[in-house]
Amino acid sequence: MRIETIGPATLYLGDCRDILPTLAPVDLVLTDPPYGIGEAAGKNKSRGLAAIPKDYGDDQWDDEPPADALIDAVRAKGRIQIMFGGNYFTLPPSSCWLVWDKDNAGTDFADCELAWTNMPQAVRKFRFRWNGMLQENMGAKELREHPTQKPVPVMRWALGQAKAAQTVLDPFMGSGTTGVACVEMDKTFIGIEREPKYFDIACKRIQLAVDESKQRLFPVGGVA
Repeated sequence: MRIETIGPATLYLGDCRDILPTLAPVDLVLTDPPYGIGEAAGKNKSRGLAAIPKDYGDDQWDDEPPADALIDAVRAKGRIQIMFGGNYFTLPPSSCWLVWDKDNAGTDFADCELAWTNMPQAVRKFRFRWNGMLQENMGAKELREHPTQKPVPVMRWALGQAKAAQTVLDPFMGSGTTGVACVEMDKTFIGIEREPKYFDIACKRIQLAVDESKQRLFPVGGVA
């Protein structure tokens, strides 16, 4: 296991099944687990014309979804829980699903992605295009470095649904988007990733976010 501390972020390279039991509970678990749809196994190379095909390699981490027991262990670490891909897992009924409208009409990507939450509030929707050359720009165009990477604005929006949360855990960190959003919003982040290549990318992205945060007077999205 390798541990990196970058600003307000503590990052673990390892299997979350081993690391979760060592961690204290947090305010919020915000994560995007593998769905078990084989997205890591080269599927992005054959996407439709509206996307920019990219070869992310042929890996096995998305061959099957996490076991129910692991999803339960992840949920147990957070008082508030937001889990993208919640429609793929066995989870309790919820009044509040977060709907990311990807504005992908006419492509082979899903029109929306769903995040299950345990929050007692209404369903919320956020529209943000993330598809290849059509990607919506909020500042500089965001580089995709992971086949299931979420845009930073989407994760900032998700964080904004749990405004009071100050410590955030992502046990399936991937390329570190949740961590970048936490740095931008002045929150403490704990991330776990088992794939070394994505762990290194997450470290670089979060370090860049920390460096950029030092140039701002206030966090992105509001005054501290």
